Amino acid sequence: MFLRATNRKKNGKEHWYWSIVENYRTEKGRAVQRHVLYLGEINDSQKESWLRTIEVLEDGGKRARQMALFAADRPVPSTEVETVQVRLNQLELRRARQWGACWLALQLWQELQMDDFWKERLGKSRKGTDWLQVLKALVSYRLIDPGSEWRLHREWYRNSGLGDLLNEEQDLVQDDTLYRCLDKILPHKEELFLYLRKQWEDLFKIRYDVLLYDLTSTYFECDPPEAGKRKFGYSRDKRPDCVQVVMALVITPEGFPLAYEVMEGNTSDKTTLPGFLRKIEQQYGKAQRIWLMDRGIPTEEVLEQMRQADPPVSYLVGTPRGRLNQLEKDFLTRSWEQVREAVEVKLLPHEPEMYVLARSRGRVAKERGMRRSRLKKLWERLGVLQRQKLTRDVLLLKLGAAKQAAGQAYRLVEIRLPGKNEAVSADTFTFSLNREKLRQVRRSEGQYLLRAFQCGTEGGRLWDFYIQLTEIEQAFKDLKNDLAVRPVFHQKDQRIEAHIFLAFLSYCLFVTLKQKGWSLAPGLTPRSILEKFKTIQMIDVHLPTTDGREIVLPRYTQPDKDLQLLLHHLHLNLPSQPPPRIRQNGQVEIPQRQSSL
Repeated sequence: MFLRATNRKKNGKEHWYWSIVENYRTEKGRAVQRHVLYLGEINDSQKESWLRTIEVLEDGGKRARQMALFAADRPVPSTEVETVQVRLNQLELRRARQWGACWLALQLWQELQMDDFWKERLGKSRKGTDWLQVLKALVSYRLIDPGSEWRLHREWYRNSGLGDLLNEEQDLVQDDTLYRCLDKILPHKEELFLYLRKQWEDLFKIRYDVLLYDLTSTYFECDPPEAGKRKFGYSRDKRPDCVQVVMALVITPEGFPLAYEVMEGNTSDKTTLPGFLRKIEQQYGKAQRIWLMDRGIPTEEVLEQMRQADPPVSYLVGTPRGRLNQLEKDFLTRSWEQVREAVEVKLLPHEPEMYVLARSRGRVAKERGMRRSRLKKLWERLGVLQRQKLTRDVLLLKLGAAKQAAGQAYRLVEIRLPGKNEAVSADTFTFSLNREKLRQVRRSEGQYLLRAFQCGTEGGRLWDFYIQLTEIEQAFKDLKNDLAVRPVFHQKDQRIEAHIFLAFLSYCLFVTLKQKGWSLAPGLTPRSILEKFKTIQMIDVHLPTTDGREIVLPRYTQPDKDLQLLLHHLHLNLPSQPPPRIRQNGQVEIPQRQSSL
């Protein structure tokens, strides 16, 4: 990088504009220059703004002084005040730190007007700790580069521009302060979601007549055994060796969360729905809503309660394939209705419900490919076992492992095992393909059965409703991958729930950014937007003076053209550059009022 001066004459006066420029090579090998920082104008036309800066600096002393600053390589004009020259040839760039994504996170926070909610619930401690600022740091960190609170304290905050934006020093993120803040936010969980519902209605005109409900689990990396809500259970993260908790979530089709609960890790899915029906009714009142759920969540008893409620609760749920076998003859008399280019449905009224049989060509190809792959591996494995010299007991153990790997494909193969006293050979251990079962499987590939209550009778509309369940699956992926809600390292139930609540706070900013980006381009993800904003760095420009002082200019780098276009479409304007600071005799830097530099 190097310093570039641009000279311009205007109204008979000479003006000098200073910038920091870097050289880089394009993919074609051509050397080009990129404008990194604009420092502005340093000459006599800037005298008034510089005088104000120096006067504020001297307020800390016994009496005020005024100085005028000029570049050291040019003559100093006659002034009535003391002059100081800046050594531009000794300019230094120090402490580069990520700034753009931090600024975007705080913009999203302001857009949701989170200060209005939290400032009356999080005051200041007797020692002066501003808990609202601590919470902003925690949420921004979780959104931008999630990790442990210890990492935020030890490393991340110092290497980011968040302190500049919050105007807070390193002591804001002491590790004990961060943990105490977690303890303070949890009691306000339900109030927050009620508040955010209104914000999302105002920002995006969100409706709440369709709700998506599902559950997931998140595991723990810890040594202690089961305690509190940490239990062993069915792990959706493929970590049955770890204790876990279960999270139940209700969101809108756009991904906006309305409520969630943290339950014990061995909680059965079927036991959770009644409590959430009551919870949503208490928080948001009785209204005509359609609940979308996957199979395995509602029981027949719960569905009957939903039908008998006052008013009745509408639902659209997935149905196990066993029910399809029972209704297969009734569906044969029905004709397929084309609802999408590759999707067909059949409707079967079954008072008071409506059954929907959907068939997707894309799903047919996917399921058929998976079945063929697993069946081929199983067939090869059985051939290997047939050729090996094994005892009957060892053969049974190896067949158990092969069955687990093959899944549903295992039932398509008929296997003859050797008798109790027979040796394992190609004559006593044989296998063959059950072609009748294979034909039945092929007929049902790509098909899934839904059941609906008071959701209308249009096949296309019902299929559109159900396909929205992919949004809640994406919400869980965002929480686990982008916001790192797993694994959990906390051990106390209160801290566990506070950790998950903090992840949901960040997810609220995340989904707000997602909705804003989706209006521009459906393929523009929140993470890709944050990565683009991370390219804006904050750099301290140090300018020594001839009298031993040092001027420090915190400056964020200029956004690239694609980021400028993104800022324009998101209706965001970067703030003015931070004001200069003065360092004298190695003392701590003192922020000054904004100058025009």
